[in-house]
Amino acid sequence: MRLFAAVLPPPGAAAELAVVAGRLRALPGADGLRWTGRPGWHFTLAFLGETDPALLPELRERFGRAARRTAPFPLRLHGGGHFGGRTLWAGAAGGIDELRMLAERSYAAAARAGVAMEAHRAYRAHLTLARVPDPAVDLAPFLAELHPFEGTPWEVTELALVRSHLPGGGVPGERPRYETVATWPLGPALGAGTPLASG
Repeated sequence: MRLFAAVLPPPGAAAELAVVAGRLRALPGADGLRWTGRPGWHFTLAFLGETDPALLPELRERFGRAARRTAPFPLRLHGGGHFGGRTLWAGAAGGIDELRMLAERSYAAAARAGVAMEAHRAYRAHLTLARVPDPAVDLAPFLAELHPFEGTPWEVTELALVRSHLPGGGVPGERPRYETVATWPLGPALGAGTPLASG
């Protein structure tokens, strides 16, 4: 199963971003971008990739520890940017240091559980809005629309382990499907995680 650890924006934050995304998709050139869907909006903390399901019990234990060591913190959607002209994203502000620490702990948790993680890189908080197949597409109008965006702050209260199901039907425009495998409350808690169906 293909897994990643993430912070999921609450419905109110996603609704605010959907308004901005609607404006972005109305801009000239928007048809040339591959837009992510609202169900797939998330802040990836650590990408585990293809993972042996047998590791799930250890992952649940390790991620539970990482969550308990991290107090809830404020976050808000803020502005945006791009990676090399290939990915358009919305950024974050607020508890960025806490978010970065949760990402570090998530990476370490996966590695200690036995997942063969890719080389560690400095964490950059971003929520992918679109992928840009053609690097010649001018992203300036999209960035100008994103720049002033300030979402309403919310409190991050849980860490999620998410499974992604990649498109396999050959249908044009088909998007990955995301399934939350488990969540853990941040800060000291009695539970070791709330497992959900792994499908």
